[in-house]
Amino acid sequence: MLIVAVVLVTVGAGLGIALLASGGDGDRAGSAQQGSAPGASDGATPSPTRTYPLSKTPATIPAVRSHTAARGPGWRPADHNRVVVGDDELADEGKLIAGELGMAYAGRKDDVRPGDVRLSLNDDEGANPESYTMTVRDGRVVISGPGETGVFYGTRTLKQEVHGGGTAPEGVVRDEPAKPVRGFMLDIARKHFTADWIEDRVRELGDLKYNQLGLHFSDDQAFRIESTSHPEIVSKEHLTKAQVRGIVKLAESRHITVVPEIDSPGHLGAVIAAHPDLQLRNVNGVATRGAVDISKPAAARIVDDLLNEYAGLFPGDQWHLGADEYQALVVSDPEASYPQLARAAREAFGAGAGVADLATAWVNDRADTVRAHDRTPRAWNDGLFRDTKVQADKDIQVAYWTGKEIGARTPEQYLAAGRKVINYNDEFLYYVLGQPQTFVYPTGERIYAQWTPRVLRGTTAVPAKYDSQIRGASFAVWCDIASAQTQAQVADGIRMPLRAMMQKTWDPGEPDLSWAQFKALADRLDRPAD
Repeated sequence: MLIVAVVLVTVGAGLGIALLASGGDGDRAGSAQQGSAPGASDGATPSPTRTYPLSKTPATIPAVRSHTAARGPGWRPADHNRVVVGDDELADEGKLIAGELGMAYAGRKDDVRPGDVRLSLNDDEGANPESYTMTVRDGRVVISGPGETGVFYGTRTLKQEVHGGGTAPEGVVRDEPAKPVRGFMLDIARKHFTADWIEDRVRELGDLKYNQLGLHFSDDQAFRIESTSHPEIVSKEHLTKAQVRGIVKLAESRHITVVPEIDSPGHLGAVIAAHPDLQLRNVNGVATRGAVDISKPAAARIVDDLLNEYAGLFPGDQWHLGADEYQALVVSDPEASYPQLARAAREAFGAGAGVADLATAWVNDRADTVRAHDRTPRAWNDGLFRDTKVQADKDIQVAYWTGKEIGARTPEQYLAAGRKVINYNDEFLYYVLGQPQTFVYPTGERIYAQWTPRVLRGTTAVPAKYDSQIRGASFAVWCDIASAQTQAQVADGIRMPLRAMMQKTWDPGEPDLSWAQFKALADRLDRPAD
């Protein structure tokens, strides 16, 4: 005689009732509860009805912003499963995730099969283009978004969920970043990094949902990318244009914009080495380190040659002009020390104009050069001067890194003037090889516990009313003492800071995980899949 027992099963935060067939076959009932598929088991007796606990929020870095839990088995990849797309524009994203999960890419399909991962664009006008929705239901996954970037980020979440044999939890993820700029800047001028190493970082950044890679490739020590307009300035160890195109192409596949930086009018030592006539000299004829004489039109021409040349190599819409630490402006009396600069300033801008005005005009002129290529310019905050007759162009975004320069302004002063600011806070986000001066290697734990995008200088946050003007943040690797670490040591040293910074730029709220839990999750996700 079939005895039907009502078993009360506690599931997560709620209760579920399962009707289990019993009759001395307790093992079979238990097996069904643990994961056997529903259906007739012996042709005569119906199999038990499966129940599932309420799903848990997926464990990912960065954490997803919203997850609506549901009951169900979730999803994990299998050899016979397909990745399909609803829009041809998503073919690259579909092929990438299919290859990563060992699945077949079937292209654009309208049919529905068990186990499918479907990528599609929606018509959610006005939505954040980096947002996405991921639904796991009925043994399938659907990732949709208003743009290709958001759908790509959905595939990154799915990849993390199933890493190491995991299961994508049943339910609906709705996710988007808090900040539109989430960057990593690499100083390849002072230290040569191989193309392979940079490409490995691009893959890492893409999986973490970073969207910018800055390349600082010109400085006093070296000029690191092949040039056709001025081959004489290129250092022996450098990246070829073919290698850079490979990096840019890989970055585009991960929805990462490569942001080039040719710093000027300071930090041009490599250019000056080939053109010593351009070096700035003071009133006593002493050469000024790394600085070109901005009263000479030839100095502007060579920098513009380079900006125009590399605009064709870097197709992104952003450009970093540098503009920091021009040594003519760190002396007590720039006009007396550099009379040729003071004279040029007065000739151009009238009585009362000084060296800072001439330097500001230099930055504005370089902004004009990149703006002609439809680029949005940015400059370091110590390259934008206060109390000058010539004002920096309003669309130049402030890359705020320091408050130690002469005439320093607080972040609030830039924000109150309506400027858009990107956070490069050297207290938390500067990884300077060799730890010179007062720098110490930043830790992920400190970023995770004490930093937010509003902490632009030191450890104090600016008022919340300025939050919308803060575009985001960039972690920066500077190679002041290039031999202090190998490429492998740099990769290891920045691993947890990159993950912590992403968490804090993706989600403005307090993290749910403790640092120990966050670190353990990162370690698990970073272990190679079996």
